[in-house]
Amino acid sequence: MTDTLIDRNPDILGGTPVFAGTRVPVRILMEHLEAGDRIDEFLEDYPTVSRDQAVELLERATAMLVDNAPSRTSVTVRR
Repeated sequence: MTDTLIDRNPDILGGTPVFAGTRVPVRILMEHLEAGDRIDEFLEDYPTVSRDQAVELLERATAMLVDNAPSRTSVTVRR
């Protein structure tokens, strides 16, 4: 799978999803954020990833989570 943001190629890190044009796995950004790092710290560690790529990945992840969030068909109000 290749798009303008993520590349999944069996010849690059065994098919691990990476930022397109790099060998940086997309999960590394999530691990940095989980550890409390800022995007700037991630970008300093992985200069082959652009700020635009990092932000777009986060925007896509957010959209996927929001779009796939379960919805409730009824709301119970407790008093």
